[in-house]
Amino acid sequence: MKSIRDFFELIKFEHTIFALPFAYLGMLLAADGWPSFHQFFWITVAMAAARTTAMGFNRIVDRGIDAHNPRTFNRPLVTGAISLPTAWSGTILAALLLALAAWRLGALPLRLLPGAYACLFLYSYTKRFTWLSHFLLGFTDGLAPMGAWAAIRGSLFTTTDVPAWLLLGIVTFWIGGFDMIYACQDVPYDLQDGLQSIPARFGIRTALRLSALCHAITAILLILLGVWTALGWPYWIGSAITIVLLTWEHLLVRPDDLSRIDLAFFNINSYISVTLLVSILAGLWLS
Repeated sequence: MKSIRDFFELIKFEHTIFALPFAYLGMLLAADGWPSFHQFFWITVAMAAARTTAMGFNRIVDRGIDAHNPRTFNRPLVTGAISLPTAWSGTILAALLLALAAWRLGALPLRLLPGAYACLFLYSYTKRFTWLSHFLLGFTDGLAPMGAWAAIRGSLFTTTDVPAWLLLGIVTFWIGGFDMIYACQDVPYDLQDGLQSIPARFGIRTALRLSALCHAITAILLILLGVWTALGWPYWIGSAITIVLLTWEHLLVRPDDLSRIDLAFFNINSYISVTLLVSILAGLWLS
């Protein structure tokens, strides 16, 4: 039990609740309401397993880098609070659970599984060779609503599947944009360890501008999703709140003051995910 608790601490399992809305957005839109319990259960399992796999693997491969960064030097794998075999065991079990969930959700999710694994594992290495790693992280998170959509509809490439692709774009640019903000605090250590990021490559001021551009694209895609799905006024209120929250996020962080990054990263983005989920659910309920 202690090993399980340590592993959950390693991957910050409690943050999974803020990631679940990604998958639920695609699930609700694909089902045009609430899906069956079977679908809801296995989509939830798949999302939790995918995040656990990615976080566990990231902590394993980055443990040497984390030891050099004052922000991450106290992570359990660095301090020895959790052993490497325990971390590997938890990560492998989560990956197997993801495969089980994909199988239970149908043929298309199972066929997409190798691509999902590639993204989940590749992200941890991309920052070693490209400053575009922020977008791979966003794309990987964006696979959650797309995967949920595939599980419900069993398709991704018809005209009726456009919302799935819009959700992929929304999450990609939203997550990619705020990951740029978060990476601003690690610039000295990224340069020291030879890691690549947009703030390390182009400077913090440019990174914040590019992040704002990403979130402007997110806003445009939210509008397109609302027009395509015709969800009505609850969705538009939720989208307006989301755009206000994104704007607030950028007002909190300045090139000469990064002290409020945690507020922008954890609090505001949690509000955004819940706001979008509630607005889509309300829009479907009232339509």
